[in-house]
Amino acid sequence: MDMPLWRWSATQLASAIRNKEITSREAVTACLDRIASINPELNAVVSVQADDALAAADLADHMVAAGTTLGPLHGVPVTTKINVDQAGLPTTNGIVAFKDNIAKDDAPVVANLRRAGAVIIGRTNTPAFSMRRFTDNERHGRTLNPWRPDRTPGGSSGGAAVAAATGMCAIAHGNDGGGSIRYPAYCTGTVGLRPSFGRVPAFNGTAPSERQLSLQLISVQGAITRNVADARLALAAMAAPDPRDPWHVAMPLEGPRRDHPGVAVCLDPAGVGIAPEVEAAVRKAAAILHRAGYEVSWRDPPDVAAAAKAWNDFAQGEARLTLSAQIEQHGDALARRAFALMMARTPELDVPSLMQLSAARATYLRRWQAFMQEHPLVLCPVAMETALPYGVDIESEASVDRLYRSHVFLFATAYLGLPSISVPTGVHEGIPIGVQIVGPRFREDLVLDAAAAVEHAAAEAPPLLSS
Repeated sequence: MDMPLWRWSATQLASAIRNKEITSREAVTACLDRIASINPELNAVVSVQADDALAAADLADHMVAAGTTLGPLHGVPVTTKINVDQAGLPTTNGIVAFKDNIAKDDAPVVANLRRAGAVIIGRTNTPAFSMRRFTDNERHGRTLNPWRPDRTPGGSSGGAAVAAATGMCAIAHGNDGGGSIRYPAYCTGTVGLRPSFGRVPAFNGTAPSERQLSLQLISVQGAITRNVADARLALAAMAAPDPRDPWHVAMPLEGPRRDHPGVAVCLDPAGVGIAPEVEAAVRKAAAILHRAGYEVSWRDPPDVAAAAKAWNDFAQGEARLTLSAQIEQHGDALARRAFALMMARTPELDVPSLMQLSAARATYLRRWQAFMQEHPLVLCPVAMETALPYGVDIESEASVDRLYRSHVFLFATAYLGLPSISVPTGVHEGIPIGVQIVGPRFREDLVLDAAAAVEHAAAEAPPLLSS
């Protein structure tokens, strides 16, 4: 192919390395050079492991030459997010005080990437405590959106999204507890897959205690890529079992075949307001799926607003109890300000409320599952407007309300633990725009199939790789 290797997809790189058309060292070197060229301006990758990556690439090439059995990502350059453990490196989570929080072992998702043959070349940025929609912190600095620096690249996996969008890696690991994969993908014109709860194992040995209950039930590990095929490949690599995660479920990646299942299309069932360009993107994707043979109907799924509020009250209510002291002691000024505004809109969580919110998750999920018997897929906005201006979450209570209204679908689907994907459909006023597709539990295959149909027909411009 007549383009630099940093522009190749993970699927293309893996095939070419396996077939001895290129070497892993060539692919890894191309991405390392790309990081050296553009990362000083964008600040997406905050820790580069060049020597280790080149050594791993040489080993990968030796394995190819020796005829060793190869994993699906053999020799492919990837990044990991700075909030998961990688042996020998600090899990800073964007916090100055955690600069020496050195991991003894790889987190399950990191170990799975290595077992699949991936070469980890660097670590990507996240906001302090990974809790903002803007990737900025005192430890590593601010990550810029390469499309428009005045707009957020998303968070908390903003560094991952920018790294993938600009060719610093072929696959960027991320995690999503309320949109932290899907929203950065939306903001940067990439593909962000949030797997089902229980699909990809998670654990951080550097954590001082178990995660709060809401995060155990809501947060997932996943990937940001430049196309849907790579998202499918990354999921297969990341989903391998690990005994350290008691919530992991070893489900098949492919379910019973369903050609062109029903799609419920909705715009604003929560009544929070939708930007015209977002509505146009959803209508465009609906027309694409209809032409592709999907049974498309305009139907609102149940309880979107209620599920989004439950996500806030459950996750943020617990955070008030589990994170307040840490944020006060270790958080930077941005984190403290953002957290205070979050808490201003979050009710106090007592024991009866915690019990009610954790139980209510089953009620809402049951209703969605009944709805999905007829409409297995839901096509909806990722956010109700395009990438937000920088700093909306720290300006005022009114601006934070704007953020929460915009992200109602991200919060609702995270609370339910359903697989969902953000797929780009074009560009509006210099910033990417796209749609979200949600599917039944453990049916990422249906979500990916529909996203591939949208991707194939909707692409108006490639990811921002030319600069």
